[in-house]
Amino acid sequence: MITMENIIREGHPTLREVAKEVSLPLSEEDVQLGKDMLEFLINSQDPVKAEELQLRGGVGLAAPQLDISKRIIAVHVPSDDPEKPEPQLSAVMYNPKIASHSVQDACLGEGEGCLSVDREVPGYVVRHARVTVTYTDATGQQQKIRLKNYQAIVVQHEIDHLNGVMFYDHIDAENPYALKDGVLVLE
Repeated sequence: MITMENIIREGHPTLREVAKEVSLPLSEEDVQLGKDMLEFLINSQDPVKAEELQLRGGVGLAAPQLDISKRIIAVHVPSDDPEKPEPQLSAVMYNPKIASHSVQDACLGEGEGCLSVDREVPGYVVRHARVTVTYTDATGQQQKIRLKNYQAIVVQHEIDHLNGVMFYDHIDAENPYALKDGVLVLE
């Protein structure tokens, strides 16, 4: 089971490497890693388990954050509708790629955080408002998914980890809250 102790923190060299493609067909080890990553996210969002296991809440995790330089991400975006408890997005993606994206940009009003960063980093992280992502799922099938707003931001954050990019690399150092016209601020 993955815990916070397994997650490497900023400054670790693996977080700045470009991760290697995962070989297909997927190995049992890579499939299990994906399951464990998703389980961590689900546990981190459960108030009882999170406290018991001392987990910080997360919606995404990339293999490089576990010091494993492979192109694997897990995302688990909970529902914001109490009537529909199933998650908005819950997936393990092997070799994910952004196939296309919107011209429109977006950012989170409260900024972004990261399980590998133990400090607040103020500022807007501007990303594409909509993306189409292709990836291989745990059964080896090719998938294509269109995401927008929060879900799109979460997946872009995780794909950045596969390319050695941290969220704060996107923040304007001179003016962290500067935005170009037309950027959608998601609250």
